[in-house]
Amino acid sequence: MTQLTEERILGALRNVREPELHKDLVTLNMIRDLKIKGDDVAFTIVLTTPACPLTAQMEQNCQDVLAQIGVKQVEINWKSEVPADQRIIDQLPVSFRNTIAISSGKGGVGKSTVAANLAVALAQMGAGVGLLDADIYGPNIPLMMGVDKLPRVAGDKITPALAYGVRLMSMAFMVDPDQPVIWRGPMIHSAIRQFLTEVDWGQLDYLIIDLPPGTGDAQLTLAQSVPLTGAVIVTTPQEVALADALKGLRMFEKLEVPILGIVENMGPYIDPKTGQKIVFFGEGGGQRMAQRLKVPFLGSVPLDPQVRESGDAGKPIVANKAEAVAAIALNQIARQVAARISVINLEE
Repeated sequence: MTQLTEERILGALRNVREPELHKDLVTLNMIRDLKIKGDDVAFTIVLTTPACPLTAQMEQNCQDVLAQIGVKQVEINWKSEVPADQRIIDQLPVSFRNTIAISSGKGGVGKSTVAANLAVALAQMGAGVGLLDADIYGPNIPLMMGVDKLPRVAGDKITPALAYGVRLMSMAFMVDPDQPVIWRGPMIHSAIRQFLTEVDWGQLDYLIIDLPPGTGDAQLTLAQSVPLTGAVIVTTPQEVALADALKGLRMFEKLEVPILGIVENMGPYIDPKTGQKIVFFGEGGGQRMAQRLKVPFLGSVPLDPQVRESGDAGKPIVANKAEAVAAIALNQIARQVAARISVINLEE
């Protein structure tokens, strides 16, 4: 029998493709710490996101191709290294690797709910996650995350709050909750810059940024202040919301921000008692929009009362009721967002 060598093993593993990135594991430099002992092989696969759902499939594929060259036993270890947006590292003295803008063309479509649940979902999967509530005029993220104040100041930077494994910063921590924020553009610019550079975010794989609705000062300031790895557009299925979502998407295109995809929120609800589909705001509008614009459709989240109840209680549904259909949908969307980030960074 031909002796096993590193070259033969890596040659075999070139036949195993990463399902999301559509390249082989060796080309992607995902095979590390290769060890050969007789007919047995051990190595580590370094994932580009801890949110990868297809590890079992990759492991089986590795075992199959290695068996063909005479390997008896395969021991595979797993770890993750999220690829960084090199533009952020080059331009800013910050410690987050990727920035994800969560945007909508209009208010009331559940953008903040999506942002909070995506952040918690990614953190539960093992990623380092921060959540910046940049909705200056209507900061609701602290309520949804069950946090009402920041920790005591330590050092010369602001210490973010921590909830469900997510580091959190919001204008709600800085102003009287009963008073409106009446600010002009320069003040918004200053606040967002401070949140980005003067908060001790720590080492983050993803900084998720919940933007105010529309296409105003906050969006422009953010795009000018930090390279945005990508944007998620949140809409509801009906035409009025889709028209406004399109404007938000076009804004990011003008700013040369990659579109990670479209999320349709408040989609059809399946009554668990009767199995009846209840359509409140239409159906499939987000998917049709994504197909028309040739951008990814990340998924539909049903209009489920449990989402509202969990948010009002400060317990995002992906943590509070993980078995709910809406929670499952949000977890799947989080995985897709993480995969899209990896694709963008590895293609650059």
